[in-house]
Amino acid sequence: MSYVRFNDRHDDGQLSQFRERLAAEVWAQTGEEFAIFQDRNDIAWGQNWQARIDEALDAVSLLLVIVTPSLFRSPACRAEVSRFLEREEKLGRQDLILPVYYISAREMDDPELREADDMARTLATRQHADWRELRFEPFTSPVVRKATEQLALRMRDTFWRPQSIAAARPDRRAETAGAATESTEPTGDTARGATKTEPPTHVVDPYHRGDFVTVGAAIAKAKPGDRILVRPGLYEESLVVDKPLEILGDGPLEDIEIRAGQTSALMFQASIGRVTNLTLRQTEGAQAYAVKIVQGRLELEGCDISSQSLAAVAIRDGADPRLRRNRIHGSKQAGVFVLDGGLGTLEDNEITGNAFAGVEIKSAGNPTLRRNEIHHNKQSGVLVHNSGLGTLEDNGITGNGHAGMRITAGGSPTVHNNRINGNGYQAVWIDGGGGGVFEDNDLTGNKKGAWDIEEDCEPNMTRSRNQE
Repeated sequence: MSYVRFNDRHDDGQLSQFRERLAAEVWAQTGEEFAIFQDRNDIAWGQNWQARIDEALDAVSLLLVIVTPSLFRSPACRAEVSRFLEREEKLGRQDLILPVYYISAREMDDPELREADDMARTLATRQHADWRELRFEPFTSPVVRKATEQLALRMRDTFWRPQSIAAARPDRRAETAGAATESTEPTGDTARGATKTEPPTHVVDPYHRGDFVTVGAAIAKAKPGDRILVRPGLYEESLVVDKPLEILGDGPLEDIEIRAGQTSALMFQASIGRVTNLTLRQTEGAQAYAVKIVQGRLELEGCDISSQSLAAVAIRDGADPRLRRNRIHGSKQAGVFVLDGGLGTLEDNEITGNAFAGVEIKSAGNPTLRRNEIHHNKQSGVLVHNSGLGTLEDNGITGNGHAGMRITAGGSPTVHNNRINGNGYQAVWIDGGGGGVFEDNDLTGNKKGAWDIEEDCEPNMTRSRNQE
């Protein structure tokens, strides 16, 4: 675990507790003891610090990086990441660095600073676990326990990939280990050179010029960790992803369409996965979403998504996906619907032209929305109700037919630094026992003013530094 000790001290040893609980959760998920090296615990008194760290980095097969502003000011942490990148390259892998985003850092969030910093640029290309809000929750909370489980499952699926087991199974003789140690004796698949720089790839082409003519057939045949390339064509089928896979559109987005009628175009129910550059359409009046995410962490990137039945995207049951740079539009209900304890991080998406709210959050749904443009939806831009939560930062919520945000029936989001302008009613309408935290938002230019708040909701609210 690469981290800055100050952050652990400042949070009263919370990072050390995080390491212990994560190691135990991986053990629970795999049935095998899983040691995570931490310098304060695993360097015996009198040992040479730098030599011991170097020895550990030469043994470990996963690197957890705790991302904070201090990380980018630590020469030691930079050296650790650089050293491990060399090791990762030797192993022929590109998925063994696992960032945990713990405290917001400008080097990660500012595109110019990120591009100018080699380590930030590297970490930004890796799928990260976002613990910035969880940092303030007790480890016993169900949300934190679920997030720990999801990270442990991701580590399990990354490390115990079938083609890597012989090469990277933990060596029980080692006194020290990082996340896991590499076997020194080539056996089985390793001796035959099975470890590859790139994962096994299956090509889907409707003109019979690939390995399969349907995506579903490729999913059925693929093994966990495989990659599926989808060439241009119309695929009238429903995709059910129930194992860790990458599914990548290989061509212009508008020419690669998954179209489903009586069910979802994409159902995700695996621990981890990635889907990019696909057009996903639910086209008929069945009770179905275009994308339904019920488990794990899906990276859904650069897709065009719509539904003629329910919402375009549904996130539920503790699923914690990452939706980035998608266009989510033209659906008969909400654009994104987060419910029943669903989580998720939505960044840089365009959510527009949906018949209900752009984003609807209810029943303990608790997503994080950053830098999205949520505009010209028929009802509210964002609806939070029935004990929904959520964190909204730096979004544009504009031109929606009703209020920019509607908070009701016990909804309670945290809303920072958003532009909520030009909506058909108020910027924010709160009733039915709703509340929340509203700070540093621009609430100007809405047809009926900045606020409409029922009197009994005032005690549930915090408002400061908003431009009205």
